[in-house]
Amino acid sequence: MKLLQMADAVRYPRMTTAELRETFLLEGAFVPGEISLAYVDLDRTVLGGAVPTGAPLTLETYPELRSDFFCERRELGVLNVGGAGTVTVDGAVFELGKLDCLYVSRGSKSVVFASDEGAAPAAFYLLSYPAHTEHPTRMVTFKELEAGAVHLGSEETCNKRSIYKAIFLDGIRSCQLVMGFTLLAPGSNWNTMPPHTHMRRSEVYFYFDVDSSQKVVHLMGPADETRHLIMSDRDIVVSPGWSIHAGVGTKSYGFCWGMGGENQRYDDMDAVAIADLK
Repeated sequence: MKLLQMADAVRYPRMTTAELRETFLLEGAFVPGEISLAYVDLDRTVLGGAVPTGAPLTLETYPELRSDFFCERRELGVLNVGGAGTVTVDGAVFELGKLDCLYVSRGSKSVVFASDEGAAPAAFYLLSYPAHTEHPTRMVTFKELEAGAVHLGSEETCNKRSIYKAIFLDGIRSCQLVMGFTLLAPGSNWNTMPPHTHMRRSEVYFYFDVDSSQKVVHLMGPADETRHLIMSDRDIVVSPGWSIHAGVGTKSYGFCWGMGGENQRYDDMDAVAIADLK
């Protein structure tokens, strides 16, 4: 696995664009026919993608984990942003269409990814954190998530969006993983505005459905010293607890947010006023 070693708020202001990208950004995680993962030293996060095109892909363990199987001490969140596919967990088959989400329990020994059609493969986004207890493996469909969607923003502020919570205290239960996604309405571009930080956990943003000719400008850093990363479709960025995490696209898009840390309260955040951004 690629290793991402986080910089702290002291080193961050002196970093070049290339250093920021090397430290906080993961590109190229969705390779046809492969599982591609990275290990983040912040909260021991593992993130990446699985794109089965021909034969199914089995999630093996990695030397960095020092475990007999991947989920021996870990829980795993899976979001499909591609074609229809299946995830088989210890023999149980879960059928995931686009924007369906699966939680894989700690202790699951076998996790296998497959696509219904190799020409239109599934694209499974993977986010994993250590877990000290077990919760049942469960999935939730996009149709089910729509019933509890939270609609925020407005056309006037260019951030009309819908938030879909999948793995959280009132949904699929987990040890520490919190995960869901946000879809922006056509004509809206801003996400997570007003911004916030939360020192009690780190967060990972995964941008998807970004047109190949378009980009997302992801904002990061303390409120009084922000930087930006230019991101493309299916890029992943890690946000430490001291950093805001917001962005604006040149066209509407979607992004998956995932968190791990001290608690699972979705609304545990420290608000930052737009007027205070620099």
